Amino acid sequence: MDPVVIPILVAAIVVVFLVAATVRIVPQARRYNIERFGRYRRTLQPGLNFVLPVADRVNTKLDVREQVYSSDPKPVITEDNLVVNIDTVLYYQITDPRAAAYEVADYLQAIDQLTVTTLRNVIGSMDLEGTLTSREEINARLRAVLDDATGKWGIRVNRVEIKAIDPPNTIKEAMEKQMRAERDKRAAILHAEGERQAKILTAEGTKQKDILEAQGTQQAMILRADGESKAVELVFQSVHRNNADAKVLAYKYLETLPHLAQSENNTFWVIPGELTEAVRAVTSAFGDRSEMGAPVTAQREEAADDDGTPEGDGAPEIEADPTLALDAAAAADEAAKQAAVAVSDAKAEAEAAGEAQRPGRGPV
Repeated sequence: MDPVVIPILVAAIVVVFLVAATVRIVPQARRYNIERFGRYRRTLQPGLNFVLPVADRVNTKLDVREQVYSSDPKPVITEDNLVVNIDTVLYYQITDPRAAAYEVADYLQAIDQLTVTTLRNVIGSMDLEGTLTSREEINARLRAVLDDATGKWGIRVNRVEIKAIDPPNTIKEAMEKQMRAERDKRAAILHAEGERQAKILTAEGTKQKDILEAQGTQQAMILRADGESKAVELVFQSVHRNNADAKVLAYKYLETLPHLAQSENNTFWVIPGELTEAVRAVTSAFGDRSEMGAPVTAQREEAADDDGTPEGDGAPEIEADPTLALDAAAAADEAAKQAAVAVSDAKAEAEAAGEAQRPGRGPV
């Protein structure tokens, strides 16, 4: 080998080594802390950077993206002397790489211990119920304390969340019983409220139904009474328009008597006191026909005068005509029979329609 080539190769190797030691390429979202002869010199930014090959070296490589740190469950005592296990999750970001590397030895452990201490201080002033229901307040107080303490470490705490709060098993059982009792109570209240609403609605419906039925019955009675009033008025006008005498009215009165007991539930009926007057009117109506015999009597008297009966012997003695008396008596008997038949027919219909038979009052 040529003796000149060896020095050239050595020189080339030295140059390559120097170039490799001089150039530093930093990825995005990374920061490199450079020390020169053991002292902090500067922080390299992402991209191509140049350093002194022997004097400068990279001390720490830090990730400046937001990081998530989940701690292990830590026992914490509440104000009512109950031990609960709480584990938290922490969201943080490195804002100053130099401070994060040189102000604290292990920032994650420091944050963890600070979180546990703050939790014990905060939850120690709360009971179990307040601890379970005040997570937002606990998170806010933790973040305020951590943000104040980690600011000088070059770390910003963006968010602190309580991931889980685990009370003892006995407390869990008691809480489950309490929850079950509360749910049973709410179910009973809802059931009672439903029954109450159902009864109210049923009562309202019954009330409306009764009101509507009563209004319907009222309207029907009013219409029925109006119809009967108009019918009576028409009959009255017709009777007066045709100038019906008392004889016709008495006869119609007797015709109406059998209809008094046509009701299905009618078991007792009374004959009105005007029945005798109606019978008397009908009797007089039949008795009027006896007046037609007066001319016959006059003719007979004239015939007697023609036979030579003296007129000057005083007033002639008029004998009662038996035919006229028979006619009046027959008319009266006939009217009485018709009235009796009408009354008996009405009485028979009333007795057949009723369940319990009760005797009615007959004509006097």
